[in-house]
Amino acid sequence: MVRRRSRAKCPPEQYINRELSWLEFNSRVLEEAEDPSNPLLERLKFLAIFSSNLDEFFEIRVAGLRQQLHVGLHPQDHPADEMRPGEQLAAIEEKVRVLVERQNDVLESDIAPEFAAHGIERVWYRDLSDIERTKVDRFFNENVYPVLTPLAIDSGHPFPHVHTKSLNIALCIRDKKKSGAKTLFAVVQVPSVLSRIVMVSETDGELRFLLLEDLVAEHLDDLFRGFEVLEHTVFRVSRNTDLRINEDEAEDLLETIEMTLRQRSGSEAVRLELAADADETLSNMLVEALNLSRSDTYRIRGSIDVSGLTPLLGVEGFKELRDEPMVPRLAEPFTRGERIFDLIRGEDILVHHPFDSFGSVVDFIEQAADDPNVLAIKQTLYRTSGPTPVISALARAAENGKEVTALVELKARFEEQRNIVWARQLEQAGVHVVYGVMGLKTHCKASLVVRREGDEIVRYCHLSTGNYNPTTARVYTDLGLFTANPGVGEDVSELFNLITGYSRGYEWKKLIVAPADLRRFVISLIKREGKHAKLGFPARVVVKMNSLVEPTLIDALYKASQVGVEIDLIIRGICCLRPGVPGLSEGITVTSIVDRFLEHSRFFYFENQGDPEVFLSSADWMPRNFFRRIEIMFPLEGKRAKSRIIEEIMPVYLSDSVKARRLLPTSEYVRRQAAQGEKPVRAQQALIELSRERRKKRRDKVSGEAAGHDKHADSRVSA
Repeated sequence: MVRRRSRAKCPPEQYINRELSWLEFNSRVLEEAEDPSNPLLERLKFLAIFSSNLDEFFEIRVAGLRQQLHVGLHPQDHPADEMRPGEQLAAIEEKVRVLVERQNDVLESDIAPEFAAHGIERVWYRDLSDIERTKVDRFFNENVYPVLTPLAIDSGHPFPHVHTKSLNIALCIRDKKKSGAKTLFAVVQVPSVLSRIVMVSETDGELRFLLLEDLVAEHLDDLFRGFEVLEHTVFRVSRNTDLRINEDEAEDLLETIEMTLRQRSGSEAVRLELAADADETLSNMLVEALNLSRSDTYRIRGSIDVSGLTPLLGVEGFKELRDEPMVPRLAEPFTRGERIFDLIRGEDILVHHPFDSFGSVVDFIEQAADDPNVLAIKQTLYRTSGPTPVISALARAAENGKEVTALVELKARFEEQRNIVWARQLEQAGVHVVYGVMGLKTHCKASLVVRREGDEIVRYCHLSTGNYNPTTARVYTDLGLFTANPGVGEDVSELFNLITGYSRGYEWKKLIVAPADLRRFVISLIKREGKHAKLGFPARVVVKMNSLVEPTLIDALYKASQVGVEIDLIIRGICCLRPGVPGLSEGITVTSIVDRFLEHSRFFYFENQGDPEVFLSSADWMPRNFFRRIEIMFPLEGKRAKSRIIEEIMPVYLSDSVKARRLLPTSEYVRRQAAQGEKPVRAQQALIELSRERRKKRRDKVSGEAAGHDKHADSRVSA
């Protein structure tokens, strides 16, 4: 495995802590749930994202810090701010408690009443009419009761294992027939195989529902007949789910990961959530049984696990409570009706999802699968969705006799089980499935199609900042490049040789590849801008990515700022750089945009003395991307592709004054406001409107051409 090779050079106070910066990002997500200008169902969506994000943070980041503190494990990346694990955990707890209170307030005091006013109402069993109670009781007896398993806790029955993030009910019970009988404990898991939303009534414009845990709680007496239920509370446990594998000792990586996934469910608890009004006796029992402390316990007012309310986002109707739908358009070159390989051979084509349809990517793979002139297809698969057309096309290509290779990254976090399923299906179809380079995670996104055209072999490539996932392509912003550039094609071929074999010593022509050269190359570009600034030339760096953590890159940006380089960083999530500090980073601005779509695209602009260079990449500037992953950065050299970034995409993101937040030297974020007299700009909405405008122009052009054709035909008939 490639180890960390660099350390911060600036004093610790000049860096922001990684974990606290991430919590600031999740706070910005929560702000979108709090924002009354967002449609109500979209506010619930942001609240669910906030909750899900926090789950993963505890399962991975907090779990890792606890291991460092209690087990003595050393971190893979020493924090540049030099906060010790115990200090970080204390700061995290303080911040999370504030965030959880905000979550409770916005759900219970704001969103829930607004939902009720619009006809979407959570109801309680005690408030149901006789007819409604009969309906939900029947549902419980027929669908819920057969699935439930009451679990006693006593000397013969130890505390049961509760799965990470599952909803459970803990209760105190007492034998009705024994006077003076001692209090016993029990647990009932709320079935995850059933929808958490139990419909009570659903009519046009009105929806009333119970939560499944409330329905189960009302029938606890049926589960513990002969016992009196004294107290009960809903609770939820988060466990350490970080997947750590010693690949040197894993003879079969697939089997090792499957075994590790089974072990994951039994890992140590790191957080306990329970109802705010939970009885202290139950709370103490749970804390002791789970080997946690009071500091690991979070009391929730209202619904525990807001992400479980996401079925409400899919209910029919309530159009006024949603964002206006956006229909992605095909990027202009793909509207000409030409064969996709002819188009790509003619020019490099940039696509910007979700404003441009992901259908062009699917078409690229599907046409390659069915084209008799295509000899081979090679593809990386990091995160996939359900039955995806990309997977189906690769399988069909193999069945059609083509050489098909798929790199399936089994270690993609929280996608391991799904990727195992796809790997086996592809193998059964005849695809060569490989699992990457030992000790490295393959995070680059690349497709290669090898096609015979007359007497020559032509390589067609698609390279992207995002995954081959049609589902996330509708809600993530990402950039992709289609190219037949021979240098890129040769490099991508070699990239797959590196991943699947033992290739070494190749001289890359176009791609910059991690862990070999990426960090060094990026630092050299930043230093070049610094040299130009010293000579008095305009010097500028504009970067859009998800996270900035790597201290050597931060140090390089600090130095460039100090010699006059203008630096604009658009960073959605974690940023450990402290901007605007006199004498250190006065020329650096950091902006985060949190909006309807998850900002996931990565582009990198370097002024280069008036001859700008633009790159796209699969990598953020984090230690893991530079040292522990296979990543690629690639140039945009096609005139139209490059100008689209410089003249269209980059300016609109830099001018956002609605959903953008500016990072202050204090590590706080504040909303960026439009200057007096300026029209507010919302970047994503501006890109949506641009897409609609282009689609309308295309329709008008087609209609005009059709009308002209009909007029010409009429004149011929008259003649």
